[in-house]
Amino acid sequence: MFYLVAFLLQCFPLAMGQYDICKSWVTTDDGPSWEFYACQPKAMRMKDYVTVRVDPAGITCGDPPERFCTHENPYLCSDECDASNPDLAHPPKLMFDSEDEGLATYWQSVTWRRYPEPLLANITLSWNKSIELTDDIVITFEYGRPTIMMLEKSLDNGRTWHPYQYYADDCMEAFSMPARRVRDLSTTSANRVLCTEEYSRWAGSKKEKNVRFEVRDRFAIFAGPDLKNTDNLYTRLESAKGLKDFFTITDLRMRLLRPALGGTYVQRENLYKYFYAVSNIEVTGRCKCNLHANLCTFKEGSLQCECEHNTTGQDCGKCKKNFRSRSWRAGSYLPLPNGSPNACAAAGSAFGTYERPQRVTTAKTTTAKTTTAKTTTAKTTTTSTPLPATTTQPASTTRPTSDFSASVPVSQTQKKPAVQSPPNTAAPEPKPKPPDPPKDIQAPKRKAGRVGSSAGKKHGKKAASSKSSKLIRLKTASGPVVPIESYKDCECYGHSNRCSYIDFLNVVTCVSCKHNTRGQHCQHCRLGFYRNSSAELDDENVCLECNCNQIGSMHDRCNETGYCECKEGATGPKCDDCLPNYYWRQGCFPNVCDDELLLCQNGGTCYQNQRCICPVGFKGVLCEQSRCEVDKKDCDGARSARGSLSTILLGALALQLRGWVDL
Repeated sequence: MFYLVAFLLQCFPLAMGQYDICKSWVTTDDGPSWEFYACQPKAMRMKDYVTVRVDPAGITCGDPPERFCTHENPYLCSDECDASNPDLAHPPKLMFDSEDEGLATYWQSVTWRRYPEPLLANITLSWNKSIELTDDIVITFEYGRPTIMMLEKSLDNGRTWHPYQYYADDCMEAFSMPARRVRDLSTTSANRVLCTEEYSRWAGSKKEKNVRFEVRDRFAIFAGPDLKNTDNLYTRLESAKGLKDFFTITDLRMRLLRPALGGTYVQRENLYKYFYAVSNIEVTGRCKCNLHANLCTFKEGSLQCECEHNTTGQDCGKCKKNFRSRSWRAGSYLPLPNGSPNACAAAGSAFGTYERPQRVTTAKTTTAKTTTAKTTTAKTTTTSTPLPATTTQPASTTRPTSDFSASVPVSQTQKKPAVQSPPNTAAPEPKPKPPDPPKDIQAPKRKAGRVGSSAGKKHGKKAASSKSSKLIRLKTASGPVVPIESYKDCECYGHSNRCSYIDFLNVVTCVSCKHNTRGQHCQHCRLGFYRNSSAELDDENVCLECNCNQIGSMHDRCNETGYCECKEGATGPKCDDCLPNYYWRQGCFPNVCDDELLLCQNGGTCYQNQRCICPVGFKGVLCEQSRCEVDKKDCDGARSARGSLSTILLGALALQLRGWVDL
């Protein structure tokens, strides 16, 4: 347990770490605004989202059935691989299943019966998504690790492949490369492809099973042995050419070139002990979102980043439409500790329902430009004032400001600032005294309703009669509070009564969505919840919890109809039931016996589909074996037991006859 806790603590800086917040609504002396930060998703087990392919065709054992043996008992080849029998099959999916009660399940290749022809196998893992490795790749082999293999990676979904690491019991003989260890690399060679002999020498199948690609050891070159100096690691990932791409993959391929020999040479008289068997592949990483997202979800069969910073695409690799006034750039880890978001900027055209004056951003001075409106012609100037590097927020949430700071239109005639009257009003609103900057922009409270609904129409009438409910006021850096027409787009469907104005996007978004909703208008459900099809968007019960069974389901998320993704053998909307021919015991397990197909033999009885209770003289899973054929002592014991029983019965019968005679 101590070692497990120590391992988790070591993983914590990489799995959790920095860059987990994409944006925050902050208030400074210059007014409220969004601050954008470089952000990335948390690390997770990537094998839960992988697709696997094994080639060449026919490399998986069992078709046709064949027997095999182990290195420990090479002359007792009683094991069998049969693809048509679920209990004897070894398909590729067993490399990624959960192994309960210590019973190893594994994919297995055919035996080396065609020696000296090479026994070659390729195992390809594909994510259809760029991922960044955060921990070691660990491959677990049963019955011995390969004496020669190599690991390859792809960055373009398998179109091209590059070597990642070589493994051999003799690197010079196998690959004409000297053997090297990752911990001997330097800061300038941390991304070097090398050959290692640490995982290929025979150590007995029961002792050493794992083959590693040492990601943590390469991180330790920069972050130290305990991976505590993550700032230096992030700095080098950003500044060292090719280092970040070295830990990025879309596909991973294991090329198995020669199986475990159990010695120094191949024994031709027993080729049934040479094969590959992989029981588990662990790949830990995070979705690559170019530091533009902190969430990554599994949609439509593949992982997708939940993009922020006005970016879009599977990897947040491009700017959204109307946000392309500057070229797309990936976020940056630098400057530490919070990095640079490099968010996409809005185009110069109007956005949403706002009337957006032409704006000129200046560092120190204010530039006036002329805009023409239908009702008035005046010179207007918009000033963009950068936020300071630090804010009044707590240290845990304070980050450097992004390149995009809050700016609010300020109307001025010549040199004297004045406030334009909002549309549809009779007279200009007098200039009020600037108040303290609010923490949030408080939207007028109202009953939520769908656009065009009775509630919405009712609110529209009320808003028309009240000037204060029609306007949101913002304080500028150098002028008075200015009314902004915006409440029309601040529809939260009753799941929030607060809105925030994002000036450079010219949009209003809901803040702190309740009732398990999320999104700009609180129109989507949080992860782990799904849309209630019988409820309107303004219903408090619009999002229902998935409630997936933790044991029977793959994860706690469900599809849009509320159905969870079940593990093998489980079924039902919440994966809390078992398919036919499976029984429940903290999970669904295949029936050992039943009353239809898996019948107990020789008079045995099936107990809860889990085991056969065999009569005296028989044993086996289905009571199919006679004890006499296995052990003569058991047979003699059974005979003696039967003899003793016969003697007792005859004695009782004699006593009964004697009583009749006496009568």
